[in-house]
Amino acid sequence: MRVNGKRKIWWVVYVLVLIQFIRVHDAQADENSAGKLSESQQTAVDDVIQRAEDLKAVNQSIWNYAEVGLQETKSSQLLIEKLKQDGFTVKSGVSDMPTAFVASYGSGKPVIGILAEYDALPGLSQKTIAYRESLKEGGAGHACGHSGLGTAALGAALAVKQAIEKHHLKGTIRLYGTPAEETGLGKVYMLLDGQFKDLDICLHWHPSSKTNVHLGSSKALVSVKFTFSGLPAHASVSPERGVSALDAVELMNTGVNFMREHVKEDARMHYVIIDGGGQPNVVPAKATVWYYVRANTHEDLERNYRWVVDIAKGAALMTRTKLKIQVDTDNHELIPNTPLSELIHKKLTAIGPPEFSDEEKVFARRIQQPLVEEFGQNFPMAIDNRIHTLLESRTSTKGSTDVGDISWHIPTGGLRTTCFAAGNPGHSWQNVACIGSSIGEKGILYAAQALAASTVELLENPALVKDAKADFDQRMKDRKYLSLIPKGQKPPVKIR
Repeated sequence: MRVNGKRKIWWVVYVLVLIQFIRVHDAQADENSAGKLSESQQTAVDDVIQRAEDLKAVNQSIWNYAEVGLQETKSSQLLIEKLKQDGFTVKSGVSDMPTAFVASYGSGKPVIGILAEYDALPGLSQKTIAYRESLKEGGAGHACGHSGLGTAALGAALAVKQAIEKHHLKGTIRLYGTPAEETGLGKVYMLLDGQFKDLDICLHWHPSSKTNVHLGSSKALVSVKFTFSGLPAHASVSPERGVSALDAVELMNTGVNFMREHVKEDARMHYVIIDGGGQPNVVPAKATVWYYVRANTHEDLERNYRWVVDIAKGAALMTRTKLKIQVDTDNHELIPNTPLSELIHKKLTAIGPPEFSDEEKVFARRIQQPLVEEFGQNFPMAIDNRIHTLLESRTSTKGSTDVGDISWHIPTGGLRTTCFAAGNPGHSWQNVACIGSSIGEKGILYAAQALAASTVELLENPALVKDAKADFDQRMKDRKYLSLIPKGQKPPVKIR
């Protein structure tokens, strides 16, 4: 027993030492990977710096417009105007979405795409101050930082164009204006419409409370509405003549809530009733519940979705209502790409993160304070200024994104930069305030530089493109793309 115990101890020690060795090796690899920027990459980085004030103004404009998905008219038009002024060819209103566009510059291969988003979230209007106060009562706000996301994507595309011109680089830079990311629509319908079919590499980014690359995955998601139809009647005088659609919705929700006990822990089902009737004395003849169903893999999502549909059908049978199912969109989990992640990490390291002032750190602390006082949350730092290692970047997100569908077809790499106070919750008023502040602006410019330098290296280095495609082929060999969106369906321009 003593021998076995000693062996166990030695094995534990061995494993701990091995883990530490891997961490040190990974950190050392990160440190050694910084390298230097080539002359053409430096040209792109310098171009972002030279455009800094203009890019800040673009962010402020889109931040103030605060337009929700598929209604980003002013935001998309501003980006289009900037691109056209700089010599890009722009196709607008693509894929039956008025606020979607594709802008191109250059010619030939490789074709490198950068994704731009610019939709806000409803009900999250906020001033650039450290306490809750709406800029417009009941209005939308950029609680996911998409004003900055679109701005940095624009800055990167313009900077790459400058490098192509000055250094006579071959290839094409393409900026994709993708609306309605918050409802997972834009990129999926653009993909199904063939807008990405000749793309070699796709790059994306997102504002965050930390800086790292995307080496993890995301959750697959289906957005679906269940509408039940019955018969109206006076709820007191003649309830026996009514057929309640709201009863069907409530029974369905009860069934799904019992379902939760028997699904994998990574599964998510959440819903809102967007139509439950007009007033209590009328039996609701129509009711609609909107569901997001999620899982770590699309295969699991398909299984969970079929189960939810069966529950809805059961609710219709129990209430003698009629059921209509509308799948708005279907998002697949994100497929990471190691060569692209390593490339982007090198550029983040070579450029170096911005420094944040004492005043900005005080603002961040004040942003965090309500979460400390009201919810007892703990924040070890005001602003996370580190570049997180590749090892740390392998963690998957519990959210979903329509970037995932692109990554199932094209090698895709992404990054995050610090634009928010450390530990900010997603989709919060704190994020709205930060992305409209100098904290957000610094992260936006940093992201634009890293995207631009990465794109230029891809144009310069065909072997890197080849490596990224090989990694993609390896990851996709046992996967088959299936969309739950009915074939030929147009994007639902009106969400609610």
